[in-house]
Amino acid sequence: MSQESDNGEGRYIYCIVNNGKEKDFGEVGVEDNRVYVVAFNDIGAVVHSCEAKPYKTDAKEKASEWILSHQYIIDLATNEFDTVIPLTFDTIFKGNNETLKMWLSKEYEQLKALSAKLKGKAEYGVQVFFENDFVDRNVKDSQEIKNLEEQLKNASSGVAYLLNKNLEKRRQIERHLVLDKYANELCAKIEKLVDELKLGSINKEVPEEWKDKQMILNITCLAQKDKIKNLGTLLGQLKKEGFAVRFTGPWPPYSFVGQLNESKTVGSG
Repeated sequence: MSQESDNGEGRYIYCIVNNGKEKDFGEVGVEDNRVYVVAFNDIGAVVHSCEAKPYKTDAKEKASEWILSHQYIIDLATNEFDTVIPLTFDTIFKGNNETLKMWLSKEYEQLKALSAKLKGKAEYGVQVFFENDFVDRNVKDSQEIKNLEEQLKNASSGVAYLLNKNLEKRRQIERHLVLDKYANELCAKIEKLVDELKLGSINKEVPEEWKDKQMILNITCLAQKDKIKNLGTLLGQLKKEGFAVRFTGPWPPYSFVGQLNESKTVGSG
């Protein structure tokens, strides 16, 4: 292949594939760009040619269209090559096909190891919620709460004021203890059923149907596609025990790619 000028050139990278087969997917990428594979040995990068600058728009519909196109290409590559290392939207490589091959050569061992780690696996999201009245029922069982409530029955108005303040503070403490206890127990159970997990914020925005519930656990999991039924069984049991569960996936394992997704530019020419 002839050396191309890399002055201002870039390659939008959708994913890395564990296959050295060169393939042209056609004009199916972001903004209908031609998507193809740049191969090195037995790995390759699924790309389209572009300027070495990020895609920007203030239009939400256009941004959503680009992201859907990005995901579509990753799905195509997964169907074609099975295991892929997905990169986030708008990952731009500075350079041309030859400089990209140089980057693939430099990162070859790391990419092969990462591909082996992700083989046959997908990403899943698990969010576990308590119904608020279920939490309150657990809090009422606290002996300290019962003791304070008993003291209130015969307390004078001044003492009752202080006891009520202490009672409310104790209820908040007990509430957190209950949530932490169940969250830790559930996390330990889930960890045994997956290959890897990452804890996320329990203050994450959720769809409207979950707004009235208390999130106690927000986990992103990497799991074997053929073993995910075990996790599904556990989550099904939780629903019978007073929990609400939001289980999403399978998704490309974006959260487990690591440093390849830490920058909008993965290499430079």
